[in-house]
Amino acid sequence: MTKVPIRPAVAALPTYQPGARPSARLVYKLSSNESPYPPLPGVMAAVADSAVDLNRYPAMLADQLVEAIAGFHNLEPAQVAVGAGSVAVLAHVLTAVAGQSDRVVYPWRSFEAYPILTGITGAKAVPVPLGEAGRIDLTALAQAVDAKARAVLVCTPNNPTGPAVREDEFDSFMAAVPDDLLVVLDQAYVEFVTDPKAVDGIGALARHPNLVVLRTFSKAYGLAGLRVGYALGRPRLIEAIRAVTTPFSVSAMAEMAAVKSLELQDELRRRVAGVVARRTFMQEGLAAQGWDLPDPQGNFVWLDLGIDSAPFAGACRRAGVLVRPFPDEGVRVSVGEQEGVERFLEVASTWV
Repeated sequence: MTKVPIRPAVAALPTYQPGARPSARLVYKLSSNESPYPPLPGVMAAVADSAVDLNRYPAMLADQLVEAIAGFHNLEPAQVAVGAGSVAVLAHVLTAVAGQSDRVVYPWRSFEAYPILTGITGAKAVPVPLGEAGRIDLTALAQAVDAKARAVLVCTPNNPTGPAVREDEFDSFMAAVPDDLLVVLDQAYVEFVTDPKAVDGIGALARHPNLVVLRTFSKAYGLAGLRVGYALGRPRLIEAIRAVTTPFSVSAMAEMAAVKSLELQDELRRRVAGVVARRTFMQEGLAAQGWDLPDPQGNFVWLDLGIDSAPFAGACRRAGVLVRPFPDEGVRVSVGEQEGVERFLEVASTWV
């Protein structure tokens, strides 16, 4: 064994558990929040064109993508930072503001990378229990902020439970926390939101100087395998995030795929509408069986199964469907192919 000491904070980190992957036999993967569709038309050609320069470094800050994102959101390029997926961008955000003896507040259960990324910075994690029906309790979240808190993470729609934070409650939350506290609005699933009262992250940026919004190309755009995400915020915050970003972290292929994807909004909306329709099919099918679900606003649904979570996931696996259990808490089921969804509903009907 090596005698090289490992930082205690690193040795104590929880392990990120990815969704189960299919085995050799035919199964439907509903265990990861991926798109069931391939990349948008023309994206593969853009990737192929960029691949001829694999012997060259990509642009250090993915300047072409930064310009495209800024134009898409009607912001300035200085308000955009990109990275290898929104989880990597969040790591850079936290590195820029939090360190030893600081605190990072977040709802729990929420995105499982939050405690990991917080621990890496050396800051103390402050998880705040969710409220009723899988919703983030923003009042409790604000009350958990103290003088040592440097950042608060708000996942909307919340992964894995599904409800979205609403505009009025978010503005009340922002009014209740100090204006020198960084608030991160993690909107990885924003394209799937249909709640008309949901918070508009881009609009909120203009009202709240201490806000950073996270977005990704991994979900609705179907680029999970290329890893592209970004942060939006005031130039001073973005400058700090860029300063700690790994150089050349977005490959040229990923950059060109994301730039091309932004140009294809009509097709994106059609695909999102298809995912939302299948999500509704799942929601209505489960409700007809007697399940009581949190409001699903992402590309997944949440079953509050408690100690039955692992046995339920095992039953799904035997039926040829992979789902994502959170032991003793619940099961998240992503929107996938229609036949996979139907098989899942068959299993669910026996567990009400």
